[in-house]
Amino acid sequence: MIESPCVKICTLDARSGMCLGCGRSIDEIARWTAMSAAERVRVMGELPARLTTAKSAQAKPAATATATG
Repeated sequence: MIESPCVKICTLDARSGMCLGCGRSIDEIARWTAMSAAERVRVMGELPARLTTAKSAQAKPAATATATG
């Protein structure tokens, strides 16, 4: 059985293309079973930092444009 970081929260961020549940890109998700074990280990090692970055980006309030006139 191939280890997977999937946490069954499959929601893709439209801007980054990253799954907000596991942190993988859509390409990584699609290629997961075809990746070598070394590639999967590398990606899994990157996921905690990706998710931290994604969560901090979500926490920032959206910039609002103001019209001056």
